[in-house]
Amino acid sequence: MPRSTVHDIVHRVTEDVVANLHQVIHLPKTPEEMEVVSRGFAGQARHRAFMKAAGAIDGCHIRIKAPSGPDGQCYRNRKLFPSIILQAVCDHQGRFIDTYVGWPGSVHDSRVLWHSPLYRQSAFPPPGHFILADGGYPCLQHPLPLITPYKRVVQGVGAQRFNSHHSRACCIIERAFGMKKTRFRTIFLKALEVHHTFHVS
Repeated sequence: MPRSTVHDIVHRVTEDVVANLHQVIHLPKTPEEMEVVSRGFAGQARHRAFMKAAGAIDGCHIRIKAPSGPDGQCYRNRKLFPSIILQAVCDHQGRFIDTYVGWPGSVHDSRVLWHSPLYRQSAFPPPGHFILADGGYPCLQHPLPLITPYKRVVQGVGAQRFNSHHSRACCIIERAFGMKKTRFRTIFLKALEVHHTFHVS
């Protein structure tokens, strides 16, 4: 099959997927949906303090072929392979409710967050709710409430218990990425053979 034909097919399919993405990946639309998500996180954490959790956030590296030229080195992540970063928020069942992709692999997760629509538009989560994040993110109150574990050497039973409950609830995002990597091995485990600017579509 000619390369031009494959190119056209890939771009047409991608356009259709992006056009319908909001039907599959979307934030909770009603207070009732938000209540289900929050109760789910509280159940996973095994503590009612997490009753206002609205999601769990993290980043995942997607392998690409390194772009030519001096910018190619920017795409090498800490594991030394070229990638772009997929930032995602999932619900208590591991379903993605928000995604943001395109930053080079060398960029820190917190910088990706600061440039994402989720952070800049401050439209989610609802007032009084928060998103769970690991220690790679800053603990924030505004504009995006993020709850992270204690980062220093944990002293005291209270802090240890908090980190334990937090870990139980927050690990769902790692499982979500794991499920996607298993199901879509070609995308996540092989270098994508398309131009790096095409990934952000």
